[in-house]
Amino acid sequence: MNSDSFEKTRLRVALAQLNPCVGDLNANSLLIKQWATKARGVGANIVVFPEMVVTGYPVEDLALRSSFRKASRDSLVDIALWSGQADLGDMVLIVGYLDESTGEDARLGIPSGSPQNAVAIIQSGEVKAKYVKIHLPNYGVFDEFRNFVSGKETLVFRFRGVDIALAICEDIWQEGGVVTELVNRNPGLLLVSNGSPFERDKDDLRLALVKKRASELQAPVVYVNMTGGQDDLVFDGDSIAVSENGQILYRAPQFADHLGVTDVEVRCGTAIPNLIISERFQYSQSGIESFEEPRLSDLGEVWQALVVGLHDYAIKNHFKTVAIALSGGIDSALVSALAVDALGAHNVYCYGLPSKYSSAHSLSDARALADNTGLNFQEISIESMVETFVANLHLSGVAEENVQARVRGMTMMGISNQSGHLVLATGNKSELAVGYSTLYGDAVGGFAPIKDLYKVEVWALARWRNQQALIKSEVPPIPVNSIEKVPSAELRPGQKDSDSLPEYPILDEILVRYIDGDEGAASLISSGFDAELVRRIISMVDRAEFKRRQYPPGPKVSKRAFGKDRRLPMTSHWEEQSQPEGP
Repeated sequence: MNSDSFEKTRLRVALAQLNPCVGDLNANSLLIKQWATKARGVGANIVVFPEMVVTGYPVEDLALRSSFRKASRDSLVDIALWSGQADLGDMVLIVGYLDESTGEDARLGIPSGSPQNAVAIIQSGEVKAKYVKIHLPNYGVFDEFRNFVSGKETLVFRFRGVDIALAICEDIWQEGGVVTELVNRNPGLLLVSNGSPFERDKDDLRLALVKKRASELQAPVVYVNMTGGQDDLVFDGDSIAVSENGQILYRAPQFADHLGVTDVEVRCGTAIPNLIISERFQYSQSGIESFEEPRLSDLGEVWQALVVGLHDYAIKNHFKTVAIALSGGIDSALVSALAVDALGAHNVYCYGLPSKYSSAHSLSDARALADNTGLNFQEISIESMVETFVANLHLSGVAEENVQARVRGMTMMGISNQSGHLVLATGNKSELAVGYSTLYGDAVGGFAPIKDLYKVEVWALARWRNQQALIKSEVPPIPVNSIEKVPSAELRPGQKDSDSLPEYPILDEILVRYIDGDEGAASLISSGFDAELVRRIISMVDRAEFKRRQYPPGPKVSKRAFGKDRRLPMTSHWEEQSQPEGP
């Protein structure tokens, strides 16, 4: 149908891009009320909140608890009652929450209690209707088949004469299904609530997707995403509103709580709605001009994701301070700089823990970083502790080397127990991939900020952070020597990482293709890598699965992070490298 045949009006939509905390329903409800009040203050007709904002997201198996579902519904009722008492006029609130179906039979394969990932339409003291997420993602970090039952029907409601459709995150990522049905229903506006985690390059995919859906619907699309860190996920905001022809009307800042506001020109009376709230419409005069926040660079996005992930993991788990074993190497230097940006230098406690094999530059580089950033720094020699262990257990070789790492680990955990610091592990993705870390040594800690960064990315990010400091006429936090010196664990005389591993640029290229890209040995070898090297690296990766299972959580920034993204058995006799690929 020709869109020119419909009368048009303008709705002012507020995009409430905010950071809920899983399980803190009281605080989340207060946020919703505060942001709804802000939205009313800027004249919004509709305010859209993120997916599951009442409970926080993802709730995982909390969804299976009837007490948690009841608390979510009770909070929603409280928000609705408040909306009738507050001075909100006829403004509509679109609020994500956890509900449950009353009509599902308990049967094998259906989550207990039939939990639903839903959004509610709230206005003037009432929950007018709810929409239940239809497409449940079950890939990557998502496991929603385990936690929710799917909705069955789309929902269109009429407000101020405009027929408005709702969707929740994955509903618009899947072709067919919800999208096809909504195209057939012909709404004048689509509102999408999201809990979409950050990964590199995803913001471009989101924008392209939102524009595509607007084109298919021939209607504006408003996409609202949450912010903040939740365990190993980081939500980057990047909320978007586009017109029916794909023009960006509004794009929110990344990694920041923000109330976006846009005026959307929409067609009236385009569909047969499930619910009519109001028929009255009035074309408003001048609207808000389109606005797009500047985008961060690729490395800027990664840095901010790591900072937000670390900050929220610490604060939401009630840690005010962090502790880091600062070796003077690039990994611990980068983690320390991240911690300073995330929590403030006064809340970062770093410890130089030299053994008899530690070089002079290790301590001098560690001190330089402390001087550059203002963080707290203390030296504690571990030499006598290591000698006692070695002498009493008669250790030599690798066992003796690992004692040094384990004494450092015990020292850091002792300091943590005494002072209440959150210990940060400093391992990177390259080391975790091949098992180049010591259990109960450098692997100890409560959070691992760079566990999803390959070594070459660690160097690139360190250089980027220093460059940003120079641009702002600040002191670069990371000593140049920490970036440029040859990597070494310093557990024996003259040791270098390259004694055990290929050079990191070569290693990382193999790892990216094997881990992130699921390429096999035959493909890697045929592309020019040495066959023996490929088989050795793949074997190291496969044997180290048990170590990765015991490593602390850390923020996901890549498409394929260790943890929920990549699930492999620890015990397996599958020798991938010996198998031919293809038919």
